[in-house]
Amino acid sequence: MMLARVADSLYWIGRYVERAEHNCRLSDVMLNATLDRSEAATQVARIALAAVGDADLAKAQNPYDAARALTLDRQDSASIYSSIAHARENARQVRDQITTETWERLNLIYLRMSDPDAARAFGDGSQQFLHDTIADLHLFKGAGDATMSHGEGWSFLLLGVYLERAQLIGSLLEVVFGDGRRRRPVGDHFALTSVLRMGCALEPYLRVYTADMQPRYILNFLMLDADFPRSIRFCTQEIENHLAAITRHAGLSGAAGPERLAGRLRARLQYIDMEELVAQGPTAFLKTVLDECAAIHDSLYDAFVAYPLESRLPA
Repeated sequence: MMLARVADSLYWIGRYVERAEHNCRLSDVMLNATLDRSEAATQVARIALAAVGDADLAKAQNPYDAARALTLDRQDSASIYSSIAHARENARQVRDQITTETWERLNLIYLRMSDPDAARAFGDGSQQFLHDTIADLHLFKGAGDATMSHGEGWSFLLLGVYLERAQLIGSLLEVVFGDGRRRRPVGDHFALTSVLRMGCALEPYLRVYTADMQPRYILNFLMLDADFPRSIRFCTQEIENHLAAITRHAGLSGAAGPERLAGRLRARLQYIDMEELVAQGPTAFLKTVLDECAAIHDSLYDAFVAYPLESRLPA
């Protein structure tokens, strides 16, 4: 069985890398909003800020400064810089568990983000800076997929990616479609398109629904599409698969707490009636999804990271 500290570091590498990539997209969409001076553009910036938990929605009046802070602020634990720095530190601690290709790619991203000239590079071409960062994060994931053994460690890393992704998309949908939002309903074509961009879903959505931009279709796609790798349903399926693999590798078939929780969440998403969900409003359902993702994280820690030593000793 893998050491708990190793499993923990690999899991958090996955979470931090996914968080950095998601926040790159939010920042990019905010920058795109600076090209449009309409109320919809301000609304898009507010959505992006609320999705990362920033309560100061007045920042939406200046999307460029908000995007710059989300990218480079070293004091903000949610910034792209901080996420990459945390991912790199976790990778350093388990350097012997990952390949040279994955370490070098992640280290290169960190060096570029921490360079004294990073702020100037962002100012010279902010969207290109973000696009390059996303491309580098894709290269990191691709290097891991192509060079790391797809065993227990790989499952912990991917478990972090998909659990973080499910929570990020869930939080985004809660901001956009939840009853507690403090703004007019999202219905503007520009705003709806921007929401899809935040979820890296615009082109896949268009292939399914063409140019029919309706809030209920966007909610259905980002939450329930079985084939789109960033939908919550797809993520929960992967979470269940990787938890099953970890449980099998660890020989803990009798201790399937997180796997059982993941299976319940996956079934909830698989069998939800979309018509009923739209009629009742998605707020309660999205809260349940986010609460169950948090419960999976806690159960994962209890089973594989912070477990009592005596529970692993032979009888």
